[in-house]
Amino acid sequence: MKSLVPMLALALLAPVALAQAPRKAEPAAPSTAPSAPNPFFEEWKTPYGMPPFDRIEPGHYLPAFKEGIAQRRKEVEAIASAIEAPTFASTIEALENGGRQLARVSEVFFTLSGSDTTDTLQAIAKEVSPLLSALRDDTMLNEALFARVKAVWLQRDTLKLTGEQKKLLDDTYKEFVRGGANLTAGQKTRFREVNKELSLLGLKFGENMLKETNGYKLVLDRKEQLAGLPAGAVSAAADAAKKAKLEGKWVFTLDAPSIFPFLTFAEDRELRRQILAAYTSRGDHGDALDSKETLATTAALRAERAQLLGFRTHADFVLDENMAKTPAGVYGLLNRVWPAALAVARQEKVDLQAAVKADGKDFALAAWDWRYYAEKVRKARYDLDEEALRPYFPIDQVRAGAFYTAGRLYGLTFTERPEVPKYNPEVKVFEVKDADGTFLALYTADYHPRPGKRGGAWCGRLRGLSFENGKEIRPIITNVTNFTRPVGDAPALLSLEEVRTLFHEFGHAIHGIVSKVHYRSTGRTPRDFVELPSQIMENWALEPEVLKVYAKHWKTGEVIPAATVEKILKSHKYGEGFRTTEYMAAALLDMDWHTLESTKPQDAAAFEKASLAKMGLLPEIVVRYRSPYFNHVFGPGGGYSAGYYSYIWAEVLDADAFAVFKEKGIFDPATARAFRTLLEKGGTEDAMALYKKFRGREPSVEPLLVKRGLVSVKTGPAAPAAGR
Repeated sequence: MKSLVPMLALALLAPVALAQAPRKAEPAAPSTAPSAPNPFFEEWKTPYGMPPFDRIEPGHYLPAFKEGIAQRRKEVEAIASAIEAPTFASTIEALENGGRQLARVSEVFFTLSGSDTTDTLQAIAKEVSPLLSALRDDTMLNEALFARVKAVWLQRDTLKLTGEQKKLLDDTYKEFVRGGANLTAGQKTRFREVNKELSLLGLKFGENMLKETNGYKLVLDRKEQLAGLPAGAVSAAADAAKKAKLEGKWVFTLDAPSIFPFLTFAEDRELRRQILAAYTSRGDHGDALDSKETLATTAALRAERAQLLGFRTHADFVLDENMAKTPAGVYGLLNRVWPAALAVARQEKVDLQAAVKADGKDFALAAWDWRYYAEKVRKARYDLDEEALRPYFPIDQVRAGAFYTAGRLYGLTFTERPEVPKYNPEVKVFEVKDADGTFLALYTADYHPRPGKRGGAWCGRLRGLSFENGKEIRPIITNVTNFTRPVGDAPALLSLEEVRTLFHEFGHAIHGIVSKVHYRSTGRTPRDFVELPSQIMENWALEPEVLKVYAKHWKTGEVIPAATVEKILKSHKYGEGFRTTEYMAAALLDMDWHTLESTKPQDAAAFEKASLAKMGLLPEIVVRYRSPYFNHVFGPGGGYSAGYYSYIWAEVLDADAFAVFKEKGIFDPATARAFRTLLEKGGTEDAMALYKKFRGREPSVEPLLVKRGLVSVKTGPAAPAAGR
């Protein structure tokens, strides 16, 4: 699950999430002449200023990027070569407020690159990525420009600035320093080379991983092979077979709505082994799509770049701007939770091995058995069949439940606007208004898998919040997921995990919707803070008061029975040993890769093996992301490199914060107002300072341990607060 992390100031624009798997075969040449005038060079007279997707052709992107880059270069040169003494307005604000043409095309292109890509868009991404990397480096390494930025920064204590302006000034100066402004001439040359190579390596990694994912199909042709699978999973597999022109067969893929129900319910153990092996060996076949060399080179280059900038490791470089501050801060939290989670996982393993025996089998539990027998234990222990819950969670009603929650907490209303342009017919668009009727944002939801959509779930934007000629331009926020598709006459019926994910990504959207920052850059928050708005929203999804509003049977309208809700809540902590360790193993693996000091590529397979062995992960549990398909950290942009820990760091914050709502009422107006204030401020203040204003103190890890059911395990002294 990825978050809404506003882009760097457009003056410092860097590429994000560029390359995805192809949707259909198309000519790869991105420079094909368009058949109509370029919409990126015109005013958009569409409802709410939504991009006119019906008029945008692939051939429009590259000219728009080149023009945007050219305009940005002129703006930067004008600021750098100005004769008058530098001021906050003429230097910092001028940098911040420029780049609008580049922003326009970037936000549209990168949104479609992730959610509706084609071969042509991938080819454009490869051409554009080094251009954007060069623009960023040319801006950061412009000595005259940095001299003016530094001159303003040195006067910071004497300037009459608002708190947000002071934060913008400080962040801008730091961004130049982190962008290489203080390097020697020779170091700057190497710095540019490293950045260019990293941008292309990220594209390559992302493309290969997604081609591997889309290229696999488990094709079944006998009904007995479907034993144990829910009717919905079977119907979806039959539909997938029809689309693949395999009428009369069943196709299962590596997309989450396909593989995880298969691993959970399919009785055929060998087939479970096959599909899990395909999933966990992506990028690791020694062929043209193998990613081990790519990721190892990426890690080495990141270490080199960090050391050029005076940091010991890439993790030190990244964390210097996060709440954790240092690798020791991250390892401190992870190592506090890991022993407790591992102990619970070991007990779960004992329970599952007993379930194997009770099933009349004598084999040792393996990774491909874990989900299957965990579901059996869940049913026996809690009398809860999660597949039987799906009819109560039709997707439109779940979304309505999220809207209801936002309305009760913050007074927001969501009205669908079908007349607004969409990049794909499946997208839904909503107008968002505040309690007083003020327009706040457009919100788009794109829910189901497509060949042109990368896996996972994330929040992004088609337009960022900004001010132009004194007029506030409100954002267009996007949620993109890969949820179960509708089958037959039924709507899309979500699993509990998908319900939580919808609320999670909606929490990110709320963060962008209510934002009140004045500058685009001050909307940014630290990576380990940005998951707080999303993860806290998950708590409301399973609150009985909220469930009774939206959890209604799609056929009968029956509200989910109170007894069923009780079973959900009682079983909620079951399996946390597995969930916590498979996630935390990935977070630790990420940190191990990015605390490397060596600038020489490692043997990726040997390094990963040693890392996992060191942490003691059970062999029956597969790390959530193995290195060759760890797109969060090695894919385009690498946004979560040395940052995958941030989900559990933010969960410390969310569990601690939600405890206030539980104490005072989950819709307590005063608590909701205080939390909305935290969301509105974005990155205008220090993240810990903002949290302390809401909570009255630094967060404690104890609510997290309670939430995950890990408190019964003795793991040592009381946990420190996050960030310390």
